[in-house]
Amino acid sequence: MRKLLAYLVTCLLFSLQTAYAEEEHPCNDCHEVDVALFVTTPHGATECLDCHVGAERRHRRGLDPVDCDGCHAEVADEQIVSAHGSEGLQRIPGMELPSCSTCHGETHAMTSSSEPSSPVHASRQGETCGVCHGSGQPAPPGVHTIRPIQAYTASVHAAAVIRGEHGAGCSDCHSAHSSLPAADPASSIHRSSVPGTCGACHAEITAQFEQSIHGLAAANGIGDSPVCTDCHGEHRILGVTAEGSPVSATNIPIRVCGPCHSDLRLGEKYGLAADQVPSYEDSFHGLAARGGVQKVANCASCHGVHNILPSSDPGSHIHPDNLANTCGQCHVGAGSQFAIGPVHMLADQEPNVVAYWIRLIYIPLIWVTVLGMLLHNLLDLVKKTRYSEPRLRRPPEHCAIKERMSMPFRITHVVAAVSFMALVFSGFALKYPESWWAELVQLDGGELRGLIHRIAAVGLIGACFFHFAHLAVSARARHQIAAMLPGLADFKEFSHRIGYNIGRRPEPPAPVRVGYVEKIEYWAALWGTAITAITGLVLWFENFTLAWLPGWVPEAATVLHFLEAILATLAILVWHFYFVIFDPAVYPMDTAWLTGKPPFSRAEERGEVIFGDSTKQRDS
Repeated sequence: MRKLLAYLVTCLLFSLQTAYAEEEHPCNDCHEVDVALFVTTPHGATECLDCHVGAERRHRRGLDPVDCDGCHAEVADEQIVSAHGSEGLQRIPGMELPSCSTCHGETHAMTSSSEPSSPVHASRQGETCGVCHGSGQPAPPGVHTIRPIQAYTASVHAAAVIRGEHGAGCSDCHSAHSSLPAADPASSIHRSSVPGTCGACHAEITAQFEQSIHGLAAANGIGDSPVCTDCHGEHRILGVTAEGSPVSATNIPIRVCGPCHSDLRLGEKYGLAADQVPSYEDSFHGLAARGGVQKVANCASCHGVHNILPSSDPGSHIHPDNLANTCGQCHVGAGSQFAIGPVHMLADQEPNVVAYWIRLIYIPLIWVTVLGMLLHNLLDLVKKTRYSEPRLRRPPEHCAIKERMSMPFRITHVVAAVSFMALVFSGFALKYPESWWAELVQLDGGELRGLIHRIAAVGLIGACFFHFAHLAVSARARHQIAAMLPGLADFKEFSHRIGYNIGRRPEPPAPVRVGYVEKIEYWAALWGTAITAITGLVLWFENFTLAWLPGWVPEAATVLHFLEAILATLAILVWHFYFVIFDPAVYPMDTAWLTGKPPFSRAEERGEVIFGDSTKQRDS
């Protein structure tokens, strides 16, 4: 009997084992799982009971949660104390922590992280992390960065990943399972760890940085010293040439170097010179950069990018022995004949004696000259409008007006006038690049402004050569210009005019065809053109200047060019425009530049009217 019972039990067990063996996945009787898909996953070789421990027993009360720790103990130990783990975020009540499947995807369809379809593949990490850290959503409690995914998506790292090239996904910087808050010294994104984290991909650059003045300071615990993310940004890291990149040529001085090197607190704390950024911004390089010129030198062009060293270090780009090579990258031959002088200097620190004397002379000269012109013209305007009969009237019969400007003179005047206005506009657009009107010529990265300025300079110089050529071939022209030579009569006319305008003389000066007004205009125009042309050529052909002329020449030329431009512009506006536009004797315009003849009232004032039966013109 016992043998029979044992035999029956054995047969029953054998039958059960056979039935179970014949059915590969008995769990599918109740749980629909895509077996064909599951076997292709990293867990495809495991049995249901390997993960669902205890499922061989009746489980009406439900299964125990799947515990990944059994196989992935090391990963679990990292994750539990991370920013995503229960121990890492237990100080934040109510936060829903991500599980393994939150990141890796549905359990039975999970794919390897190397597969593009995997939620944790580099190309999809932004999307996966974006579920919690997504753009457009408020940052969850404890997460201080706003819209990091949106910023990362626009970065060069994300673009490289999408192209299938080597790029950085979220886990490359934050780590996959042991991500910690940035304030944690053990975090891969803690300030002290950032160079090493970036160095995993950018080893050569990191090696340079670690030997630089910034890298050494950061390694020694100087928290104010910049690391990679301070210059390049954190999530929205853009290429050097990308618009909006903090390390683009035009943004480096203000957005990267400026915040530290113009900070009074840091300057006092670490002994940083406060004039570095302001002096650069006021230099030609700085003004051009502010105007949008991408090719102009910025801080990194001279100091280096990641290998910045003190000027006293023989390996520094700005060491005195290396300046010729540094400047020579853009200006061939710079410093080969004369040493390059100080670069970062403000106007009140000017070591250039010539530039100092130019400022000392020109600035008071501008004030005295312009205020004197303004006072002279105001007295003349008041006298003519309040105490004299209207000057502008129709000419009487049987009179003619002498020609004042022949055609060659008018051509010269038009070319010079158009060139001068273009020079003023494009020149001051360089000096004040943030002005609304400067934006009109800041197209094409600022190159348009420079092109306009140089074309206008050629036009003005060409007008001068045309004028002198005209004098060389025309005796009549030389006779007219000879009348422009100053003499004692001019001082007498000036004194008489002032006396008349202030009421000390009853009559105006006797009519003269060429008085002190025209002579001042003519000689001031020649003087201003000569000064601005010479200094402009010195600045235009800067490679020749830096190679063959002493170091003080470029700075002195810059100062003189700018101050003479101010004086010339104000002189035209205050002196010339009054006598050709606003003077009651010609208002609304002296037409001599257009027709060769002035209005009758001006001609009468100068004695240029011929009375008589014949109206034939003749020159004086």
